Amino acid sequence: MFLSSYENNIDKKGRVSVPASFRSHISSMGFNSFIAYPSFSNKSLECCTQDRIEKLSNSIDTLNPFEEKRDFFATSVLSESTNLIFDTEGRISIPEKLLKFLNIKSKIIFVGLGKTFQIWNPDLFEKYKITARKKAFRNRSTFKWDNNKT
Repeated sequence: MFLSSYENNIDKKGRVSVPASFRSHISSMGFNSFIAYPSFSNKSLECCTQDRIEKLSNSIDTLNPFEEKRDFFATSVLSESTNLIFDTEGRISIPEKLLKFLNIKSKIIFVGLGKTFQIWNPDLFEKYKITARKKAFRNRSTFKWDNNKT
């Protein structure tokens, strides 16, 4: 599971060290990389393991192949996805187009979201986190906790 937030420096070649706990979790699933694609919701990268992107692809495949929305999702997610492979030091190289999308200059933050994680510009994430916390506080009474699934 991906938990917590980790801020790291990005070098001039676009390389950044992935948090050890994230690498460990990914490795325990038999992978040496993860998939990243631009978020629909904010200026972040959505990141997941290969099996998770395959589930997403399978979900897209259940849509009518002759409807535009299937093509829109496939194009927006799958064609924009990048496989980011760990080097021997546990770093990844983020392509320039994704760094530009994130408006990243020197620092990056990895944000754990349970089964997935995101990569952000730390300044933008800090603003988003404040907004998210306020909205979560307002919506807390609508959260349903199922004690049978813990």
